[in-house]
Amino acid sequence: MDDGPKRERTDCTDCWALPGPDKSRIAWVGEDRVWHEVWHTAECPELAILRIESEDGARRVAESEAWARGVFPAAHQRLREAAAALPPGTPAQRFADALTELAQAQADTTGFVVLPRWAEILERHFPPELPDPESIQE
Repeated sequence: MDDGPKRERTDCTDCWALPGPDKSRIAWVGEDRVWHEVWHTAECPELAILRIESEDGARRVAESEAWARGVFPAAHQRLREAAAALPPGTPAQRFADALTELAQAQADTTGFVVLPRWAEILERHFPPELPDPESIQE
């Protein structure tokens, strides 16, 4: 009988807190697929550092996202203009068209372009080579 995921508790070397309702638990699933947890008191220096690092990381992500949203439209427009300036039928044109469409697909989402959409776009711009019908012998 499976009792759920394996858990592994590590003691904080700063506060040595044990689990309890007045304690904070930091938990994550490791690459070993085991739940790891560390408990802290409210005054624990390690917990304070974790909170500062977490808030700083969230701030940096928000700043990076705001910067990207500001520059993306103009950069995407430059990409479209550069792709349109390529001579039609050249090998580079297919790459530019695929990249432009992928960039537009990303701009149209609030997250990431999912793999099926990537595959659809790449298949359209880079279809598989089909055998030459005249080379097939009966």
